[in-house]
Amino acid sequence: MTKFRLAIIAAAFLALIGLAGLNYYVNLSGPPRSAATDLDPSKLPGGAFTLTDQNGQVVTESKLNGKWTAVFFGYTYCPDFCPLTLQALAQVQKQLGGKAKDFQVVFISVDPARDTPASLKAYLDSGGMPKGAIGLTGTPEQVDAVVKGYHAQASKVGEGDTYTYQHSTVVYLMDPKGRYNSSYGYGLKPEEMTGMIREAMAGK
Repeated sequence: MTKFRLAIIAAAFLALIGLAGLNYYVNLSGPPRSAATDLDPSKLPGGAFTLTDQNGQVVTESKLNGKWTAVFFGYTYCPDFCPLTLQALAQVQKQLGGKAKDFQVVFISVDPARDTPASLKAYLDSGGMPKGAIGLTGTPEQVDAVVKGYHAQASKVGEGDTYTYQHSTVVYLMDPKGRYNSSYGYGLKPEEMTGMIREAMAGK
C-alpha cells in the first residue's frame, strides 16, 4: 500500500473520530440553545417535581422561578465530575459579577440512600462550592421522576458501601420562569459558560 493511500485512510479515520466526538457532545449537551424555543415544551428538560432541600424543607419546581438557574445532577460521593462541575459553577457565579444576584445553582442528588439533607448541607457548605447553592434530595421515586423529567441519566454501579453512579454531567440552564433555555456539556471552561449564560440573560 502506498504512502498516499495510507495518508488518505488516516485522514478519513481522524474525520470519523471527529464526527463521532461531535455527535457525542451534541447528545450530551441536549437541544441547542437557539432551537429550544422552537421545540415542543413537553419534550424539553424540566417539569414539575417535589423534593427536599438541605434544610429539610419541601421544595417544588417553583424554586426555579425568579432567577436563572443552573441545574446539575450528581451525588456527594462522586469523586470527580460533581465537585469539578460545582467548582466551575462557583467560578461562573463570581464572573457574573452584579448579575450573580439573578443566578442560582441547584444540585439534585441521584443517590437518595446516602444523600440526606444533612449530608447535602455539609457538602455544599464545604470550600469551593457555589454560594447559596440549593441541594435537593428525596425518595427514590421522587428522584427518578425528576431525573426523567430532565431527560438525564443515573444508574447505580456496584453494591455495598462503595457503590458509585454513572450519571449525566450536563448543566441545564433554566430561565426565570422555570423553563429550559440551554445546556452545557462537561468540560466547558467557567469563562465559556459565563459568556453563554450572559448571552442567555441578555436574550441573545
